[in-house]
Amino acid sequence: MPCASPTPLHADLQAELPPAPPHHARRAALVRSALMVAAWGGVCASSGAALAQAAWPSRPIKLIVPYPAGGNADTIGRLIAERLSGTLGQQVVVENRAGAGATIGAQAAARSTADGYTLLLAPTAVVAITHHLRKVPYDPEADFAPIACLSGSYGIVAARKDLPANTLPEFIALAKKDPGKYTFGSAGTATATHLSGEIVHYKAGIKLLHIPYKGSAESLADLAGGRIDLIYDPVALSQIRAGALKALAVTSDTRHPELPNVPTLREQGLDVPGGSWFGLFAPRGTPPEVIERLAAESGRALAAPGTRETLLKFSQYPNYKGPAAFARQIATDSATYKDLIASAGIKVD
Repeated sequence: MPCASPTPLHADLQAELPPAPPHHARRAALVRSALMVAAWGGVCASSGAALAQAAWPSRPIKLIVPYPAGGNADTIGRLIAERLSGTLGQQVVVENRAGAGATIGAQAAARSTADGYTLLLAPTAVVAITHHLRKVPYDPEADFAPIACLSGSYGIVAARKDLPANTLPEFIALAKKDPGKYTFGSAGTATATHLSGEIVHYKAGIKLLHIPYKGSAESLADLAGGRIDLIYDPVALSQIRAGALKALAVTSDTRHPELPNVPTLREQGLDVPGGSWFGLFAPRGTPPEVIERLAAESGRALAAPGTRETLLKFSQYPNYKGPAAFARQIATDSATYKDLIASAGIKVD
């Protein structure tokens, strides 16, 4: 778009020039013209830069979800992508990059250009847990800029329907009688669904065999099919509602609104961290104005009518925190899990 006439903006510029003698009139006029063109060119350049900056986003945005389709991460990723697409005016496209306990997708996001066109949806494990358990191909602090905490989880300890225990204390008694007999599945090694189980077993003094999957949907399918005994995953809610699984406990600090008769772990004598979260991240170095815009739009998306009800179907609830508050939450959780992992002697292969 061409710049508007510079005359009003540069009236003062001509006034500042001293009057020229008659024989220098032509030269003075040229000097005035040159100064006006140079100054106006700077204004146009600045305006152009501002317009370019304001134009973000000018093309589709990729949201990497480091898990397969069908699990809670994918569901929340697609919900936030749909809402952001509507408010940003550009399509936000979910890309599932599963594998290696979410590290493949996280690494892809960390290595992306920090221009606001690649984002990462990540749970607690990716930035606050996994790197305390094993080497990962990214640095949670150096490689990612927190944008917003999106949701909290009502974690669920779910058991196969025919397990001969209906409460967590009953299951603990079974597991103590036959150490190593029972199994639990997770969305992958070093994920929150894995570590939650390990911490509960440590606190309860029991041993279970861990079966890692590539995502929550796969572990849920095997639990419903009776091929494993337990999972520690909010994705189990739909199958519990359908009567295909049973809930032994919830891992959050408060009871699940749809499972009011299922006690929390703390109510059953196990002191473990409550719940987990999903958050939105960008590669470190993404312009701060882009981070702030995404944070603000994420907050609006979570406050939109129907969001709370949609999230509750997947045992989630809106849990918005902006960049600074979210960064503090990550630091606190990382320190907590680091201490727990060391105390319990938890190791992964």
